[in-house]
Amino acid sequence: MCGMASAESTQASVHEREPVRPTKEDEVAAAGSELIGGPLGRRALLGSSWWTPVRVIALVAIGMFALGLVQKAPCYNGAWFFGASSQYTHACYSDIPHLYQGRGFADGLVPYFDRLPGDMQYLEYPVLTGVFMEVASWLTPGSGTIQDQEQWYWMVNAGMLMVCAAVIVVCVTRTHARRPWDGLLVALAPAAALTATINWDLLAVALTAAAMLMWSRGRSLAFGVLLGLATAAKLYPFLLLGPLMVLCWRTGRWRSFGKALGGAIVAWVVVNGPVMLFAFEGWSKFYTFSQERGVDFGSFWLIMAQNSDDPLSTDTVNTLATLLMLVCCAAVAALALIAPRRPRFAQLAFLIVAAFILTNKVYSPQYVLWLVPLVALARPKWRDFLIWQACEVAYFLGIWLYLAYTTSGDAHKGLPTDGYHWAIALHLLGTLYLCVMVVRDIFMPDRDPVRRSGDDDPSGGVLDGAEDVFVLGPAARPRQHVAHARFDGPPVEWGRPGPTGGSL
Repeated sequence: MCGMASAESTQASVHEREPVRPTKEDEVAAAGSELIGGPLGRRALLGSSWWTPVRVIALVAIGMFALGLVQKAPCYNGAWFFGASSQYTHACYSDIPHLYQGRGFADGLVPYFDRLPGDMQYLEYPVLTGVFMEVASWLTPGSGTIQDQEQWYWMVNAGMLMVCAAVIVVCVTRTHARRPWDGLLVALAPAAALTATINWDLLAVALTAAAMLMWSRGRSLAFGVLLGLATAAKLYPFLLLGPLMVLCWRTGRWRSFGKALGGAIVAWVVVNGPVMLFAFEGWSKFYTFSQERGVDFGSFWLIMAQNSDDPLSTDTVNTLATLLMLVCCAAVAALALIAPRRPRFAQLAFLIVAAFILTNKVYSPQYVLWLVPLVALARPKWRDFLIWQACEVAYFLGIWLYLAYTTSGDAHKGLPTDGYHWAIALHLLGTLYLCVMVVRDIFMPDRDPVRRSGDDDPSGGVLDGAEDVFVLGPAARPRQHVAHARFDGPPVEWGRPGPTGGSL
């Protein structure tokens, strides 16, 4: 009997380590695989080739990034420099070449320390992004015309951002060890390829993806350091500490959260401290600019403002947007504590960043990059991912056509205001659709693609398989099994009350 039990345990262990094949579980993935010969067969030899998932996905990501560079060719060859609206009609706008001269890099000015001659007195980006921009300017040849220098500056930044894109897909591919092919969602995301070189957001996204990989490996301090660096490059990554705190509260993993929080604070202070100390006015420009900035592109606030005879003031919008975000934070916290089964970290991370995007007073098209890795980890379902990406591509085209309309004078080439509002609505609805799907997965884990494969929380690190010590409401119910007839595989457990009796 003991020998039989041991054999059964060994077989189960081997089965648990078997990689998940998307073409077996996802209808859209199976249909798409026909382009390369069809779904993977059951007799396929896995891991016997140089072409590992990580390498394949990294190469695909670099290829898609290169296609994004090609899409910018009309602007590189002249539209950035000649004609007010041609960069919009070709949908190839980028901040990078314009800010080379506009933020003093062409003149050798030091970000945050040297005052700029234009309306923007100091660089309005977080410190680590400013360092990234400055390093790129050092690598840009100072000879030739200003156009030549701006073209070089964009190419240098593109090369550095391509490294960030490769880091992102490698980290996402390795975060869910049994689901490496989910990284293809990131690598093939069309909206990511189109927006990768609009701005410098990929730096923060890469650091955030690396942080989540570290957390999935149980390295709490490394997670915190990387998240602190990501927050020093862009503001949004710090939001991930909120869901993590609530999940650690539910499982009693306070020591791990403390390491993460401490690492994040120290890393952020190390980067920002010297600039705060010696150039506070320049350092604070990012925060004052964000506060003073009016309602801008891509938000529902803009739709309201452009359809109102008496639009809300900037201060009022700031207050209302902050209140809405706080409500969303409270809702995510409640969801984490009342869900019958503890939500996965990636699910709550996606929801909190999506809430920030939906409630914010501005949505630049490159902000989609923030969500792409989180969606691949939270809801690795090709159908839903492609629906969302279609909405984001529509918005990408919509904003440039709207700007073409507003800058083409009496010619009115492009998309009028009403049409742009529909593009904003598509972006909002696509993001909300994903939020609904993720919330449904949280309350019905038998529909969660990750948990249907037999995993608990592969990106959760110390949370993976952890028992609950503090729950509220429905989460306090006894364990139960649910498995609808339409789904194959073993039933999925709801609720994991711990032995401490901490449920309320």
